[in-house]
Amino acid sequence: MATGNELKKSCIIQQENGLFQVMDIQHVKMKHTALLRLKLKDIRDGHTMEQTFQSDEKFNLVNLEYRHMQFLYNDENVYHFMDEKTFEQIALNKAILGDAVNYLLENGSVRVMTFQEDAIGVELPASVNLRIAHTEPGFKGDTAATTTKPATLETGLVVQVPLFINTEDLIRVDTRSGQYLGKATT
Repeated sequence: MATGNELKKSCIIQQENGLFQVMDIQHVKMKHTALLRLKLKDIRDGHTMEQTFQSDEKFNLVNLEYRHMQFLYNDENVYHFMDEKTFEQIALNKAILGDAVNYLLENGSVRVMTFQEDAIGVELPASVNLRIAHTEPGFKGDTAATTTKPATLETGLVVQVPLFINTEDLIRVDTRSGQYLGKATT
């Protein structure tokens, strides 16, 4: 158990209605009391909500286990992973994975979060390298950094990229915001 002052961003708490990741914490001082405003993300279905608690309220912190797994393939809304040590395979629903499906490449390695032996999601690296599947062609001299165009990546995600980026280029994308970070080296 932890008090509101002990909570940190990205820690996982358990409440009667599920597991939640703390996305943001605000301490609000009132005249006679102190409140804690939390922005919480439901681990299982990905929706976010804001809740207010008394600052002295106790929270049940959860320790998740992580398993290194390889993403094998997906069929419709089911994504299949294989444990890199035991070769055990699991399937996760697209709804559980949320936006992470935009960054999964076949044979790519991810960390799968488990709670009480149940897989509940994946942890992505801060950035990934993805290939441009389609974008309008760039022209010599298009080096203005502030002007962008849409580009569809190999996973189907559409990001804004500078004009000089072309189809088949390898780029680095931030998995937290979905933004272009720069050209990637092979």
